[in-house]
Amino acid sequence: MSQQEQQPIYDARTLGAPRMALLGFQHMFAMFGATVLVPTITGLSVSATLLFAGIGTLIFHFMTKWKVPAFLGSSFAFLGGYAAVKEMGVAAGLTVPAALTYACLGVFFAGLMYFILAGLVAAFGTRKVMRFFPPVVTGPIIIAIGLNLSGVAINSCIDNWWIALVAIFTIIICNIWGKKMIKIIPILLGVVVSYIFAACIGKVDWSNVKDAAWFGLPFQMENTVFAIFKNPDWNLVLSAIIAIIPISLATMVEHIGDICAISSTTNQNFLKEPGLHRTLMGDGLATMVASLFGAPANTTYGENTGVLNITKVFDPRVVRIAACLAILFSFSPKFAAVVSAMPVATVGGVSLVLYGMISAVGVRNIVENRVDFTNTRNVIIAALVLVLSIGITYGPGAISFGKISLKTSSSARNTKVWSTSASAVPRWTRPKIRSSVTSIAARR
Repeated sequence: MSQQEQQPIYDARTLGAPRMALLGFQHMFAMFGATVLVPTITGLSVSATLLFAGIGTLIFHFMTKWKVPAFLGSSFAFLGGYAAVKEMGVAAGLTVPAALTYACLGVFFAGLMYFILAGLVAAFGTRKVMRFFPPVVTGPIIIAIGLNLSGVAINSCIDNWWIALVAIFTIIICNIWGKKMIKIIPILLGVVVSYIFAACIGKVDWSNVKDAAWFGLPFQMENTVFAIFKNPDWNLVLSAIIAIIPISLATMVEHIGDICAISSTTNQNFLKEPGLHRTLMGDGLATMVASLFGAPANTTYGENTGVLNITKVFDPRVVRIAACLAILFSFSPKFAAVVSAMPVATVGGVSLVLYGMISAVGVRNIVENRVDFTNTRNVIIAALVLVLSIGITYGPGAISFGKISLKTSSSARNTKVWSTSASAVPRWTRPKIRSSVTSIAARR
C-alpha cells in the first residue's frame, strides 16, 4: 500500500485496544527525550516533569473539548529564566532547589499571560487575531521550527551514524512498505530496533538501570512553589516574576504556530473549533499547574505533530493514552533509567525524520493556501522569518536591544549532555529549539 493510499484514522478505537496502547507508547517515546532534558539542565525533578507532562496534556485536552491531538511536554523557552532566577537565589543565600522554586513561581505568572491573550481572542475573535498570522507567516514559522532543530538531530546522529541509520531506515521501511499496524507505528519500531542493535554492539550503558528503584514519588513538597511561603523573600519573588513573564510572549507565538501545524496535519481547523482561546487556556493552565509542583512549563510538542503526520492516526484518545502512560511511569525511576540508557544516536535518527516532517508540514501549509510568491511582500515576509530564525540559531546566538535579547530558546544549541555519575540523570539528552522564531528573555 503506497503512502498516497493511506487514509487518515480519526477514531483509533477501530484498531482495537492493544494497537491503541502501542500508538500511545509511540507518542510517549517521541516526546520523552526533549521532556527530560529540561529538568536535566535546570535541576528540576525528572519524575515530576514526566508526571506533569501527562497531567498537563490531560488538562489541555479537557480545556479543548477533547478534540486536539496535542501532547504537552517541557518548554525550552524558559531555560534562560530558570538560570537567571537560580543565580539570583543563590546570591541571596538560598540553595539551588530553593532558588528554583522562585523560578517556578515566575513561570506560574507567565502561564497567566495565556489567559490574557485568550481573553483578547475571545473578545475580538480568532479571525481578527489570526490576521496577524496569515499562511505566509505561519508557514515559514513551522518550517523554521523543523530547520532550527535539524542541527540538533545531526549532532546526535554523529555520536554513531550506524545506530542512527538503523533507526532511520526502520522508520522508512515500516512507513512505506509496512502493512496494517506496522505502517502506523514506525517511530516506535525505529526506536526499538535501533536500541536493540546498539545493545548488540555494546553501545548501551546499563549501570543506571541496575541502580534505579522500581518505585518512587515524583516530587517532594519542599521543592514546590508552596514551600516559598513558609519564609518568602519578596524581593526575589518580584524579580522572578519580572524576569520570566516576558518569555511568555515568545511561547504564545510558538503555541499559535504549533496549533496551525497540527491543524494542517490533521486537516481540521482547531483555531476555529474548539478555538484558539481554548488551546491557549489549556496550555496556560497546564503550565501553571506544573510550575506549582516544581515541574517545567508545558508547551505543545512538534515531535508528536511529526508522529501524527507519519502515522495518519489523528485520534486524540491515542495522545491521552500517552499522557496516562507518562503519569504511570513517572512513579518508576527504573523505567526512566531504561529509556535514559537509549543511545543518543537512536534519538538522533528518529529526530531527523520527525523534525523534517515538521518542516514539510510548513511547506504543505504554504502550498495548500496558495501563497503567492510572485508578490514581493510575501517573499520579504517569508525571507525575514526564515533568515532571522535560522540565522540567530546558527549565527552568533542572539540579537540584543538594550536589556532585551532575541535568541534561541536552548542554552546549548549544539551540544550533547551525558550524566557523569550513576544517578538517575539521563545518559543521553539533547538540546531543543522550542521557540517558533525567537525567545524573548530579560537580562538581569
